[in-house]
Amino acid sequence: MSGGTNADWFDRARRVIPGGVNSPVRAFGSVGGTPYFIASADGPYVTDVEGRRRIDLVQSYGAIIAGHAHPAIVEAVAQAARAGTSYGAPTEREVLLAETIVEAIAGVDQVRLVSSGTEATMTAIRLARGFTGRERLVKFAGNYHGHSDSLLAEAGSSVAQLAADPAAVPGSAGVPAGAVEATVVVPYNVVPTLDETVAAVIVEPIAANMGLVAPAEGFLDGLAAECARVGALLIFDEVITGFRAARGGASALTGVTPDLVTLGKVIGGGLPVGAFGGRAEVMERLAPLGPVYQAGTLSGNPLATAAGLAALDLLDDAAYARLGRTTQRLTDGLSKAFAESGAPLVASTVGNLVGIFAGAQPPHDFAEAKTTDEAVYARFFHAMLDGGVALAPGAYEVAFCGLAHTDAVVDEVIEVARVAAEVTVRA
Repeated sequence: MSGGTNADWFDRARRVIPGGVNSPVRAFGSVGGTPYFIASADGPYVTDVEGRRRIDLVQSYGAIIAGHAHPAIVEAVAQAARAGTSYGAPTEREVLLAETIVEAIAGVDQVRLVSSGTEATMTAIRLARGFTGRERLVKFAGNYHGHSDSLLAEAGSSVAQLAADPAAVPGSAGVPAGAVEATVVVPYNVVPTLDETVAAVIVEPIAANMGLVAPAEGFLDGLAAECARVGALLIFDEVITGFRAARGGASALTGVTPDLVTLGKVIGGGLPVGAFGGRAEVMERLAPLGPVYQAGTLSGNPLATAAGLAALDLLDDAAYARLGRTTQRLTDGLSKAFAESGAPLVASTVGNLVGIFAGAQPPHDFAEAKTTDEAVYARFFHAMLDGGVALAPGAYEVAFCGLAHTDAVVDEVIEVARVAAEVTVRA
């Protein structure tokens, strides 16, 4: 279905969907203007209902890594759909996807598949509490772990844009104070001192929801050591970085092995999926083996597992090497465009993610991330959009390259960015 204008569809959507969108950042609230409605996508491109084709650096917020509508993934989903779309019973592909994850990620002996990253983090925390018999959770300011109640405390992503005071605890209306009473929020890149009441520490090993923030040297190692000292579990939220930063995720890059890992995005090949895994003694506390309950009708959905397996099959060493070169090419080009124009923007890359920060230098923590000039980002965003390049409509997100972004496509993005940077300075 296509046709009409973006404005027409947005007006129509607002009559039946709160705010006209099904995820807040899509509403363009922090950048202004009318969101574009996608009619189709292929490779590195998205095309809206007005027929405008743009190079896409959103890539479904990281879920797309091989390019939109990759033939192998489309065919895998089509074949799976012809055999039925949901069974409520085990399937072979669930086992194959779990085996692929276990093989790739250090410290993961077993995996439970779920339907979203939020569900993965929520259940991993429940599991950590059930395993340790403790209640307190430590999270880091600016890290986003989904929208479950206990995690909406000083969260990044669109939560940071929603609240008049992004540091409010909790970070959303409708979350009772009791839901976050056992949640302790500490600064990112600083190892906290824990005690024996802490069940778990959850962290984005590469922070990607307050812009892009790299882990400081020694931060993750120190965190693992402190968790081990008091018997708390360390949870890496790799919903974004899993199978993107490297095949083994951020833990492969850093050499730090957590107790539990949460996954999503890439492992579903563009379909809704999530997963969490860890060592067997922890995972076996889950029902039906143990007392920690979790269930989901669509967990291990046959379409999602088919798409995920097809996507992961494309990610060999050569693919990661190419993705790394592409990401560096884009970051270098953006940095040059910003420097030459004098635009108050900086670009950075960590683990095949690209950050664009409206300030003098990339942030080190949430306090610095919140100094981003959202008005500057909004001007740059719209100038890029006018030039045919789609970025995330929010200053706290990151940009993603994929295997479909050729050198020629990246060079086109850089040229658009050069003009957009100049427009940003003049505005």
